[in-house]
Amino acid sequence: MFGLVWLIPAIPFASFVVLALFGARSGKRAAAVIGVASIAASAVISVLVTWQFLSSPPPDNSYTQVLWSWIDVAGFRPQIAFYLDALSLMMTLVVTFVSFLIHLYSAEFMLESEGYSRFFAYMNLFVASMVMLVLADNLLLLYLGWEGVGLCSYLLIGFWYTDPANGRAAQKAFIVTRFGDTAMIIGLFLIFHHLGSLNIQQLMQRASSQWAAGSSLPIAAAALLLGGAVGKSAQLPLQTWLPDAMAGPTPTSALIHAATMVTAGVYLIARTHVLFTLAPPVQLTVAIIGAATLLLAGFSALTQWDIKRVLAYSTISQIGYMFLALGVGAWSAAIFHFMTHAFFKALLFLAAGAVIQAMQEEHSIFRMGGLSKQLPITFWAFLIAGCSLAGLPLVTAGFYSKGLILWETWASPQGGAGLWIAGVAGVLLTSLYIFRVIFLVFFGEAKAPVAKRPGLAVQIPLVVLTVLSLVGGFVNLPRGLGDAPLFTRFLHTALPPVSEGHLGTLTEMRSEGWITLAFLIGMGFAYLFYMRRRQWVDSLAASGVGKALHQFWFADWGFDWYYDKLFVQPTIWIARINKSDFVDAFYRGIAEVNRLLYGAFSRSENGRVRWYAAGVALGTVVFVAIALFL
Repeated sequence: MFGLVWLIPAIPFASFVVLALFGARSGKRAAAVIGVASIAASAVISVLVTWQFLSSPPPDNSYTQVLWSWIDVAGFRPQIAFYLDALSLMMTLVVTFVSFLIHLYSAEFMLESEGYSRFFAYMNLFVASMVMLVLADNLLLLYLGWEGVGLCSYLLIGFWYTDPANGRAAQKAFIVTRFGDTAMIIGLFLIFHHLGSLNIQQLMQRASSQWAAGSSLPIAAAALLLGGAVGKSAQLPLQTWLPDAMAGPTPTSALIHAATMVTAGVYLIARTHVLFTLAPPVQLTVAIIGAATLLLAGFSALTQWDIKRVLAYSTISQIGYMFLALGVGAWSAAIFHFMTHAFFKALLFLAAGAVIQAMQEEHSIFRMGGLSKQLPITFWAFLIAGCSLAGLPLVTAGFYSKGLILWETWASPQGGAGLWIAGVAGVLLTSLYIFRVIFLVFFGEAKAPVAKRPGLAVQIPLVVLTVLSLVGGFVNLPRGLGDAPLFTRFLHTALPPVSEGHLGTLTEMRSEGWITLAFLIGMGFAYLFYMRRRQWVDSLAASGVGKALHQFWFADWGFDWYYDKLFVQPTIWIARINKSDFVDAFYRGIAEVNRLLYGAFSRSENGRVRWYAAGVALGTVVFVAIALFL
């Protein structure tokens, strides 16, 4: 089965080519079959490969499949090759399986939209690029997938391109992530220059043997890679593009936020963990960025009225938890949360899409209500996904993955009480903002009738993801709740375990108890403010301080304003005063010379045949004279 690994990205890419060339002429049914079946095939192959990997592990718990040499110039020999270990296998399995469910959902959800085949072509290219990214055995091939998901995010966010707002959102996503991508490519040049290879396993070995921990080279390399990760994963200070990405179709939001693009940065750091271990200041920066991002995004989510933007900020916050785990060396915990997050976040977006369609494209949570009885399957799906996001104790996947992150944040030598407190505060905020949505959308008085109910192609992914959002955490039970860390043990074949440094009086079960308390407090406040005493929230929001804070958090803490003043407006001003620079003058000169030559030569086209004949004869004489005498 390992020989089939290349098919996992190849099949979605082939279906993209077919849909791009023939999709518009083949009809919607054929486009849906090709689009969904290709991702299903990749998911099935991923399952088969996973089964063989678990039942008959390859030597050294890794397998490399070399297809051909990509480049061979002066010792630079990157290959089109795939590297399979516990980390890339888990990422591939989650990406393909969740993407298949999103594609199945899209077959019905996007049925009335224009560009149906184009949508599936973009989505399949997106999946192919992401799978290439996580399977690549060298950083150059990884970067190809990295740029592929960036291109597809632009195409999908701006899918409804006739709306200028969608075009601006797509441009914003593409431009903001360019900053991080530029840092990353500089990092690749630095790594190759000093280590002589971009093969991931080879350069990790060379870095360990040639670079001293804390020296300038690993710090510079790790910092540049972190820049790329921050941009793609929408972490501070490059998080501003992700909320605006909600302009795209809801399945696009689910794909970007759940299993693909925004988790690429998490994978990059985990894949190159040796570099970050050799750069303690950068690794600490990763933890601080994660802790700050999860809090800032949590406060912003509290003020949003668009149901999809609430979920967008929750994605930023949950990726912050993954960065927090990576920053304290809890590599496996970060990937565990990636998996559970893929389940419940995809479910939240897909359920939100069903709600939006049922309410005739209404996005405001304040114009919804009473939908628990009218949309029962959607309600239970959203409720369970929200509980998993917030960390409902014992029964949801999010509780186990988030609990592992916070415990290892406390126990790790790179962690500490401050980071742990930030994580627990994030649990309270998450519980507060997601139950705010649940209570406003599904309870209370109905604001409008349901116009459309989800069909089978929408309901099946909701049911499957609901089950995974419940049972997905039981693959890694903590010591006090079964002591079966199967997921962590499996990933330890590819990622090092966290070393428990300072424990103090806080045990793992006590940490889980604090998480449970934070969850209950957040849910209790949400119930009090949005079910029992709604006027208290209105009074607070109307006060001077409350109104200012609301506007500040709603505007993403003013980041867009800062960037507009610091970068956008100065760039526009410089472009206006420099619109007639010497470079333009040079090209205008070329154009003017061509215009003059055109005027001169056009005079010879006067319609006088005798002059044409005379010109031909004169030219012949000149040509013969040159041939005879020169």
